[in-house]
Amino acid sequence: MLTAAGGPRYAAALAVDAVGGGMLRPFLLLYGVGVLHLHAGSVGLALSAGMVAGLLVVPLTGRWIDSGARTLPAAVTLVLRSAGALTLLTADGLVLFTAAAVLFGIGSQSWPTTHAAVVSTLTEGRLRDAALAAGKSVRNAGLGAGALLATVAVAGGTDSIRLLAGVTGVACLVAAALVGSLRVRAPQKAAERAGAAVAPGEPLRRITVLSLANLPYAFCFDVLEVALPALLVLHLHTSAAWSSGVFVGNTVLVIVLQLAVVLRLAKRSRRAVLAAAGAVLSVSYLGFWAAGTLGGTSGAAGVAAVAVLYTLGEILYTGSGTALVAASAPPHLLGRALARWELSSGVGRAAAPAVLTALLASGPGLLWGALALTTAVGALAVLRLGPTE
Repeated sequence: MLTAAGGPRYAAALAVDAVGGGMLRPFLLLYGVGVLHLHAGSVGLALSAGMVAGLLVVPLTGRWIDSGARTLPAAVTLVLRSAGALTLLTADGLVLFTAAAVLFGIGSQSWPTTHAAVVSTLTEGRLRDAALAAGKSVRNAGLGAGALLATVAVAGGTDSIRLLAGVTGVACLVAAALVGSLRVRAPQKAAERAGAAVAPGEPLRRITVLSLANLPYAFCFDVLEVALPALLVLHLHTSAAWSSGVFVGNTVLVIVLQLAVVLRLAKRSRRAVLAAAGAVLSVSYLGFWAAGTLGGTSGAAGVAAVAVLYTLGEILYTGSGTALVAASAPPHLLGRALARWELSSGVGRAAAPAVLTALLASGPGLLWGALALTTAVGALAVLRLGPTE
């Protein structure tokens, strides 16, 4: 499935993107504080600026894709990340560090849209769904590997961190060359026929509604990275090993089950699967709430058990969301449709850390109740108003 869209060259680029994504957040923070000796608050603002810049560029990326480009935008996202890594090597203060964060942010935020567009052009139907699912599995594996590399680099000191930045820049540049060599563009005649047959605003309306419904769904990733560690360590007063174990278990389950679940549900409506994902996530949030009331080790064990249900919801979500958008969008509007979906995911993920920590500070009941309610409302909106694919 990895080579179904683009062959071994594109699969290699996927691996580079995944590992780079795993290193990105901890690596940039550690580089700014540990190597450049910048204040942690300034580093955080620079990283936020990079994320915001990336989100602002996503709609422009969608329009570029709609002009017919496919592998070129994907290659450019990798070039930008390469430039960001190499900028770090020349940085001696906050200005260049911020420039590197912006380059990383634009490249990282635009990649999901460009990747989905490439896969959608080279595959179709359920094969496209499977190829997207395989890419998700690779990404999860790469995120874990990237985080491990960042940890090893920190243990090796400043020279190791600088070396990792250089290797990352070169790897992204090689991956960009591999993607660019595919020279894939949209079939122009098919796009023109679709554009003549469908009014521009009509197919995007349901996708816009779907993207709005996606906002609470997108919080699920930071539930794993932010809310659960805070719950386990700060409220249940258990060892940090519990949150690490939950994270590793989630990663392994996604790698093993993502593609299998997508293939198993191939005969089901993508909209129904996405709505079911919201229902499962909502139930898991209530499960975390209940487990947290047990306290201590019993509560931590309950959280770990509920995390399996949460992971199933995540698998259903990531296996159906982008696939539903790609299946519903006319070829000449594919870029804008994917951009709206990824923009909603990016906005949700950008807001999640602040929102989740604020809710948790007011009490676990408010956090899990709010998440369960908003995600259930999102699932209902998907089922009632989303595209019918």
